Amino acid sequence: MASHCFCSAGSLFTTSSSSIHTKVEEKWLGSFPLKRRNLVHLRLSNGIKTRAALNAADSKSVEIPRKWYNLTADLPVKPPPPLNPRTFEPVKPEDLSPLFPDELIKQEATSDRYIDIPDEVIDIYKLWRPTPLIRAKRLEKLLDTPARIYYKYEGVSPAGSHKPNSAVPQAYYNAKAGVKNVVTETGAGQWGSSLAFACSLFGLGCEVWQVRASYDQKPYRRLMMQTWGAKVHPSPSTITEAGKKILQIDPSSPGSLGIAISEAVEIAVMNADTKYCLGSVLNHVLLHQTVIGEECLKQMEAIGETPDIIVGCTGGGSNFAGLSFPFIREKLNGKINPVIRAVEPAACPSLTKGVYAYDYGDTAGLTPLMKMHTLGHDFVPDPIHAGGLRYHGMAPLISHVYELGLMEAISIPQTECFQGAIQFARTEGLIPAPEPTHAIAATIREALKCRETGEAKVILTAMCGHGHFDLPAYEKYLQGNMVDLSFSEEKIKASLANIPQVVS
Repeated sequence: MASHCFCSAGSLFTTSSSSIHTKVEEKWLGSFPLKRRNLVHLRLSNGIKTRAALNAADSKSVEIPRKWYNLTADLPVKPPPPLNPRTFEPVKPEDLSPLFPDELIKQEATSDRYIDIPDEVIDIYKLWRPTPLIRAKRLEKLLDTPARIYYKYEGVSPAGSHKPNSAVPQAYYNAKAGVKNVVTETGAGQWGSSLAFACSLFGLGCEVWQVRASYDQKPYRRLMMQTWGAKVHPSPSTITEAGKKILQIDPSSPGSLGIAISEAVEIAVMNADTKYCLGSVLNHVLLHQTVIGEECLKQMEAIGETPDIIVGCTGGGSNFAGLSFPFIREKLNGKINPVIRAVEPAACPSLTKGVYAYDYGDTAGLTPLMKMHTLGHDFVPDPIHAGGLRYHGMAPLISHVYELGLMEAISIPQTECFQGAIQFARTEGLIPAPEPTHAIAATIREALKCRETGEAKVILTAMCGHGHFDLPAYEKYLQGNMVDLSFSEEKIKASLANIPQVVS
């Protein structure tokens, strides 16, 4: 089945509407009295149309997936189930119903290989999908490497990142179920702004708890959410019991994604007309993000390339899973054999320093227990600039894939990441968000190894968003004021001591 789907686009993809491209051309022709060659130049110069920089393939031949891919169906060993924290029994659908609509609960537990993408969701995806696959020729030249570097750029979405890939279907399913309001957490604000955007399209109320460190560092993300109609609170807040408890212990707490999740979940379970949305970690979120990898497989096939190494940043894992899972499917089928490498911040290294155990997904212990690589649900990472990666755990499905030996992981400190980001920006022109700078730094490491060995490897990396609202972090780096924040072994030991003891 998977082999057939890799070779045949018909069952997985829908052709991008040529009428959309025609309308765009008519718009430009009506606004600018230019010859067609100049029109093409305009399209290359416009940020939304950078998909034309594919360097080999006609962008109109790239298709939007019609199905999301569920890696669980193809794994040789199925992942451990989430557990009810009171009974330690596998979670039942009714346990999740206070938080999620029925369709998302079904997707969370499904063993089906593919899930149809609703037409209403595809219509919205067409605002920015397919996203471009771009060869970083100028970066290759700077590094003097024989490696060929490609990046899949998700920053062309309305919110500027990959997050709308899941925000849109989550808003759609909630609206379809008659939900009036949704609540969520956000770190850097990429997820919160994406959900606010999606809710504005479906007429849903949206309330966001943003990690305090990022709330202060990134005011324009907050304004973006508010522009799309969301209410935004710094987390920890005095609105929830979870937030109040944290502030009693540490009035100056920088917050964490785990704390923000606790606050949003608390509000959701207290209000019958409100559901909770999550931007990463859970299976249905990773499922939605596979549109990235499904597109990328076809784009690389169109230009005759096969990746030798695939690199992506990891916090909760949505971007990494979105790119890598379809490639893991092909690896399991024996079609390709790339190294698949996750890159996490040195200050929050859940895969490389955490333990694989059942733990809560939030700080207050309101969520089900999930088996994942964790630093302990009490762990509050230092306020690094990659706010979207400050999460104590890793997606259970990614953790399971890591345990099966299908991928590897490294951690990189933030100064090296920003050094790579500057090199990338000054060659490729795009300013990366702090999160994908981790993948860029790892890509540069690999490219420099290729320079030493003479290997012409094909490196594929995930460029999950732009950094236009993260410029204070760049200012700090450029002024020489950025420092590497490392985790404390004592801090992690104390946090790990509070992990629930589950015999699995």
